[in-house]
Amino acid sequence: MQIRPVPYDHPDAVKLNDQVQLEYAERYGDDGDMTPLDAAMFTPPRGLYLLAYDERERPVATGGWRRQDTSEEGYTDGDAELKRMYVVLEARGLGLARRILALLEEDAREAGRTRMVLETGTMQPEAVALSLSSGYTPAPAKYGLYREYDTSLCYVKPLHH
Repeated sequence: MQIRPVPYDHPDAVKLNDQVQLEYAERYGDDGDMTPLDAAMFTPPRGLYLLAYDERERPVATGGWRRQDTSEEGYTDGDAELKRMYVVLEARGLGLARRILALLEEDAREAGRTRMVLETGTMQPEAVALSLSSGYTPAPAKYGLYREYDTSLCYVKPLHH
């Protein structure tokens, strides 16, 4: 597997983003994650977007981080927010999400971010398990577009330099 940076609006990124949105919609019975995102948010040094490709050059996993600072949505100065962590069904269980997560944490740390944050939901037990097993803890306060929802779960991890 090769993991490489791509723009958030790269055709392969768009393809996987469409797939993850369908999965969110199926799991939650809604229209998917409506958080406004654009490619500029993931452009270094303000963020990074990664895609994993298999040996046949098919995109099989994705993930990104974007800079966040203190806002009315509950973020804190120095935050890096994980977005669009996703692995296609046939590539799950290979450790790709964990590898992408480690690369994103390292990049955010190098960009001067002090805390990685993520918002997931009660219908994504795989995301919760990955977060907890990777050193994330429940956030002291929820943040993001879905912070008022009962199904929203927020996690944090300090990014020590």
